[in-house]
Amino acid sequence: MRRWLAALVAATTSLVLVSLLVPLALLVRSVAQSEAVDSATRAAESVAVAVGTVDEETLRLTAEQASASSGHPVTVFLADGRVLGAAAARTAAVDLAARGRSLSAAAPGGREILVAVEGAPGGTAVVRAFLSDDDLMRGVRQTWLALLILGVALVGVGILVADRLARAVVRPTTALAEVSHRLATGDLTARATPLGPPEVRTAGLALNHLAGRISDLLAEEREIVADVSHRLRTPLTGLRLEAESLSDPGEAARIEARVDALERAVTAVINDVRRRSRERASCDAVPVVRDRVAFWSVLAEDQSRAVGLDLAPGPLPVAVSAEDLAACVDALLGNVFAHTPDGASFRVRLTAGDAGPDGVGGEGVGGEGGPVVLTVSDAGPGFGPGDPLRRGESGAGSTGLGLDIARRVAQESGGFLALGESDLGGAEVRLVLGIA
Repeated sequence: MRRWLAALVAATTSLVLVSLLVPLALLVRSVAQSEAVDSATRAAESVAVAVGTVDEETLRLTAEQASASSGHPVTVFLADGRVLGAAAARTAAVDLAARGRSLSAAAPGGREILVAVEGAPGGTAVVRAFLSDDDLMRGVRQTWLALLILGVALVGVGILVADRLARAVVRPTTALAEVSHRLATGDLTARATPLGPPEVRTAGLALNHLAGRISDLLAEEREIVADVSHRLRTPLTGLRLEAESLSDPGEAARIEARVDALERAVTAVINDVRRRSRERASCDAVPVVRDRVAFWSVLAEDQSRAVGLDLAPGPLPVAVSAEDLAACVDALLGNVFAHTPDGASFRVRLTAGDAGPDGVGGEGVGGEGGPVVLTVSDAGPGFGPGDPLRRGESGAGSTGLGLDIARRVAQESGGFLALGESDLGGAEVRLVLGIA
């Protein structure tokens, strides 16, 4: 905007100055030429007065004195052909003036002023004063240069003033953009300071109002989700009591473990939605993944599923909290059990320093030592039609939120999520996590 305003002011100022300075420059030249002609005419007339009243020698001295005083060569052409004063050739204009008509005419290198003197001995005499081109343009070029410098200076001042005015508008606008970017990144405390023109101040106040409204809506949403999550504790308590009343101790312990896991998930949801901002957390991925695979292995054994677990030697610190990583693993393994038939095997691999077979990721994702990659493969039917990563749409009759949870966990750690085909014949989900 600053460049645009500066260019606009420069163009406008230039047009105005051209429309003023060009006629002024022409007027200066015309005045200078007029003054030079008047000076030469006076010199010629002063000599013409002496023609016929003084002798020839006195007339010659008068012409030479007029030439010296005026700076213009003065020549007297007598009727008998003699020439007195400055040497000059007889031109057609001199012959025309000898007929009794005073005039001025262009001559090679300048202009000649001719004054006819009638009644001189032998006929009409002609007094000639010569003006060179330098005489006609004396002082004009200097004046033009001064006008040019003045015009350039005025354009520069105009651009400087426009730049200052534009800066007064651009700075508040840039500040508004910075505040909007901070809000977009989740900093809901960002507020704009109303500055600049009234329109920009109004936009700043509107942005502050919008930010406050967003904060209120998010706080309200957090409380609603927290209340809904809290209500789940009542049926969980009932399930726990039912599990304790089972006659089979082994079955009771298994059900209680499931209830404990569900209660931990509900507690994590409550804590998560009540947090004003998410602090950067970290954990060792190896024990978390091992624990969650062990949890799901019990159900896999009931469904005759072969489970493969390949864990790199730890520790493998990742920029994700243990609760979020556990929820992510549960979401991915839950999808395997929900969308593959009983008996379909699956495998979980946790590696370090390699983003996967396609080479995406690599060293530097989330840290200096390379990412940590969690790969879940299955022998199921693979991904259905549509976009599996689109939130709320799975193409398989589910809510479509499992992969979205995993993707958000990966992105918050500085990594990403990728989908592909498994060497087991089904789907493969590769979760690249940034290291802590």
